[in-house]
Parts: sequence; structure tokens; C-alpha cells
Amino acid sequence: MGRAAGYDPQQLISQARDLFWQRGFDAVSVADVEQATGVGRSSIYHAHGNMRGLFDAAVVDYLDTVVRPRLRPLTTDPVSPEAILDFLSGLSVAIGTLAMNPGAPQGCLLLVSAAAPIGSDTAVHEVIAGYHRELTDAIGSGVDALLPRASARVRRRLTLLTVAADIAALSLSRIDPDAARATLGAAAEALRAQARSEHH
Repeated sequence: MGRAAGYDPQQLISQARDLFWQRGFDAVSVADVEQATGVGRSSIYHAHGNMRGLFDAAVVDYLDTVVRPRLRPLTTDPVSPEAILDFLSGLSVAIGTLAMNPGAPQGCLLLVSAAAPIGSDTAVHEVIAGYHRELTDAIGSGVDALLPRASARVRRRLTLLTVAADIAALSLSRIDPDAARATLGAAAEALRAQARSEHH
């Protein structure tokens, strides 16, 4: 039987986040959350209203603790010229590390949600679209810092290709981590090739 009180609210959210991340919102029941966290459903409902409220809190936690820390070197001025390459290599390492731990969440919580029925919910759709804009802006800043001499058209093209590689890698990481890492490596090499061309 779950605890009625005395639990850590943030731990509840982070543990629920990992369940949603692994399985998707529609595949997680309140009983699953109770079993994973030891927190009773009355406490869950009291804190979050319902499972959707808990999911919303989990998404906020995911953005604040997983996404934004990884993007921070790309969003904090001045952005290092190497920041975008470090971002891609860091994501590649993370995918490889998580692949060695089958119990760890793989991929991206928001991409998992986008492909599920809940992704058509207006509020969730807006969060996912906002994540895409935030990712694009961050990667764009990194590309600009790496390639200050490139034309705006070239930088925009490489930004969109790098965003696409990021999303593809996170999607692939669940089924083929090596292909996911190769996708990130190809994006990094395209950026390096452009940087080399600017110095010749």
C-alpha cells in the first residue's frame, strides 16, 4: 500500500517522468506510478489532480532538468565556437551510455509524446512545438558561433539539418543506438567541413 504522506514531491515527479519517458503517457497507469514511487493514488491526485496533471509536471521537469541543461552552452552568451560540436558529441555519448542500461529511459520524452495520442492535445502540442523552437534557436546560436563567416542562408541550412539530425538520433536511439550516433556524427562532420572551408 502506498504512502499517504511523507514523500518527496520532486522525486515523485522525476520517477513518474521516467515512466512516461519509457512507456508513453497512455501506457502508464496510476497503479504503475504507485508501484514505482511508493506514493498512494490519493496523494498523487491531491498533488496533481489527475494523471494528466502529473504528466504536465513531468514534462516541465524534463525540460528543466534534462533538455535545458544540455542546451545551456548554446544559449548562454558568449557561445563558444566549439559548443555545437560539444553538444553533438555529448548527446552521442549519452545515447551510447544509456544503450548499455536497458532500464534507463531512451530517446526523448517529448518525441515519444508527439507520436502518441496525447500529442494531439492542444496544450501538449504547444509544448512540443515550443521545444522544437527552443532547440532550433539553441542549435542556431551554436552554428552561428562556429561559422561566423558563413552566409545567413548556409547557417540556416546547417541549423535545420542539425536539428533534424538531433531529432532523428533521439528517435533512432530506442531501436538502433549505433545508427543514432552515426547520424549525429554525420551532422558534426558537415559542420566541420563548412568550418574548414571558411579557413581556406
